[in-house]
Amino acid sequence: MATRPSKLPLHNRRILVCRPQPEANRLAASLRHAGAVVKTFPMIERAITAETPSQRTLVQHLDLFQHIIAVSPFAAEQLLARADTWWPQLPIQLHWYGVGAATAAVFTHAGLSPHQPDQGFTSEQLLALPTLATPSGDKVLLAKGEQGRDLIRTTLEHRGAQVSELALYQRRRPDYTQTDIDDALVRFNPDAIITLSMETLNNLIALSKNTNHNLEQCLLVVPAERVADQARHAGFNRVCLPDSLHDDAIVTCIADHLASPSHDTADSTTAQ
Repeated sequence: MATRPSKLPLHNRRILVCRPQPEANRLAASLRHAGAVVKTFPMIERAITAETPSQRTLVQHLDLFQHIIAVSPFAAEQLLARADTWWPQLPIQLHWYGVGAATAAVFTHAGLSPHQPDQGFTSEQLLALPTLATPSGDKVLLAKGEQGRDLIRTTLEHRGAQVSELALYQRRRPDYTQTDIDDALVRFNPDAIITLSMETLNNLIALSKNTNHNLEQCLLVVPAERVADQARHAGFNRVCLPDSLHDDAIVTCIADHLASPSHDTADSTTAQ
């Protein structure tokens, strides 16, 4: 019988997970399994929006679209939950898409065969898929949260598609007390912080302004180069990009870079 190593890759490393729930708890479990001391401190809260008549019409007429895109696992889950009322069997003849493997996996679990980028997990990489290259005249349903990036919609509209947005939830910065903030950012004193969206990073920066922290010296895990650029501009000195947003890839990225503290910003950024 195999025995667990006495010293795991992240033994006693303090990791602050700023993902929303339930993703934060899931990632925290993987990090703890690797030996880390973990604190979850979500920078985004989600609230499901009430369905409007126009949104209901979009879901009732899924079969009139050629392309259905979800920007996150949560968006895919909420879309499927609403579709379940009207579609005992989903229209599989459509092109279904997930921005990244985790989002595509939600559709796969529902019996669909979604498209996803072969490499990467960004909107830019999704838009490079051949099936979205020439969508002129096609109807596209984009399942997302309120606000957020406009890149998918504007790009596909520029390519001639008719894009309908289905905003399924709201995002907001949690209302933490100053004690909560100090506990997470100062007293916990993380070795690494996980911020997997631009909004997450910006909320972290905003909440940390009135604390006596030293976050710029932490390893910061971000999802894409544009977020890395923002982090560097904000003064973070050690930034890394995992190979994917799978929990195992994030754990590996942190372990590799914390094992090599000499990494500077340029060295610690993985090309996408």
